[in-house]
Amino acid sequence: MVEFLHVWKEGPVGIVVLNRPENLNAWHEAMRKELANTLRAFDQDDEVRAIILTGAGARAFSAGQDLNEAKVFDEIRAGDWIEEWRNLYGTMRNISKPLIAALNGVAAGSAFQVALLCDIRVGHEGSRMGQPEINSGITSTLGPWIMNEMLGMSRTIELTLTGRLMDGTEAHRIGLIHYLVDKDRVMAKAREVAEQLAAKPPIAMKLNKRRFAEMTERTFDDALQAGLTAQRESYASGEPQRYMQAFFAERRSRAAGATA
Repeated sequence: MVEFLHVWKEGPVGIVVLNRPENLNAWHEAMRKELANTLRAFDQDDEVRAIILTGAGARAFSAGQDLNEAKVFDEIRAGDWIEEWRNLYGTMRNISKPLIAALNGVAAGSAFQVALLCDIRVGHEGSRMGQPEINSGITSTLGPWIMNEMLGMSRTIELTLTGRLMDGTEAHRIGLIHYLVDKDRVMAKAREVAEQLAAKPPIAMKLNKRRFAEMTERTFDDALQAGLTAQRESYASGEPQRYMQAFFAERRSRAAGATA
């Protein structure tokens, strides 16, 4: 049983919906574990030949890390956090079946990384994507790793240091979104792509995907080790906690002003 996902099968396609719409599908430890376990289960299911990952609601694929969880981390918990990402990202990198991201809305931070770890991405003009961690005082290491593999150093530096989000048009232009469609057609296009990939020879699919993982294994391991060191140093300084507390204080102030 899963609490934070909706999961079902449609013929040869497994569908996973991130299901915390009240939090823009932001994830915490339990949700990360559920996602990794669900993807592994689909990978072992002979009836499933392709997998779609999307988010509940119309606003977000996922806002990434739930700051309500991260704001209370210390340097020890921050290290454990990186190991949780090793579990999820390692699972995504090593499943043998094609994984399609249906980007129904924003994909920020670690959700941007999860989207990039999918094999194919379908989105619309409002599918905003990027690496805004710096705005919350959170160090980025896994994000720059995957961006650099796909975009090169110059774009990686700009996106990491500014924390800005790209719209779907820009993401499509630079090759991060493969299919840009109308908002109401994102899931239909994702199903179309999933069914096409599900019909491909499964051994060739498995071996191709395995080779892609092998090609980036060294840099993936390096990013995880760098993340372990950087997050411990960052959280020991107290900076992420201060910035996130300030973010929540500002949000409470805006909410109070709106109801006054």
